[in-house]
Amino acid sequence: METFARPEIEDYAYAATRAEPELLAQLERRTHAEMEDPQMLTGRVEGRLLKLLTRLLRPRLAVEGGTFTGYSALSIAEGLEEGARLITCELDSDRARVARESFASSAHGAKIELRLGPALETLRGITEPIDFSFIDADKTGYPEYYEELVLRTRAGGAILLDNMLMSGRVLDPQDEGSRAVAALNQRIAHDARVENVLLTVRDGVQLVVKL
Repeated sequence: METFARPEIEDYAYAATRAEPELLAQLERRTHAEMEDPQMLTGRVEGRLLKLLTRLLRPRLAVEGGTFTGYSALSIAEGLEEGARLITCELDSDRARVARESFASSAHGAKIELRLGPALETLRGITEPIDFSFIDADKTGYPEYYEELVLRTRAGGAILLDNMLMSGRVLDPQDEGSRAVAALNQRIAHDARVENVLLTVRDGVQLVVKL
């Protein structure tokens, strides 16, 4: 994954961001040691952003598409108040196993419900209003995930979508995933149902608030 600041600036931002709990640091090390695509891990800067947004929004129900090894889910759960919960979706059973082991070791793990299977099916099965969601799943599915989430998110609720710059490929999208993300960026910017800002955090995150 390409970043857009100089490496020394990325390192500075990392060092100047409050450190994550040791459990998350251990999970990051385990992910790099055991998983084929460790660059998919959310990491400190974006993870702390997820926690802070959760603290600010105070959601009762949060939803995540794409659990991976559980770093982002635990970051969200850390910001959830007691009694609030997170539904997270994962398709790969090996990733889900690592995530569940991490949830079991966390004081916040009881707030998380991991649903194994296609994220779109899980989203369509949620009938109560969603307050906050984070999408970091297959990029070709983003347009459908977005639409389902806008329909299910309460007014004032927020949606955060990851990898919305696709390592710069959105400037001249040639592959299917980049084309889907580039088209969705334009769609969100003109969607009268929401307000948004595209942030250049890591690989780009769209912060969307439903009106």
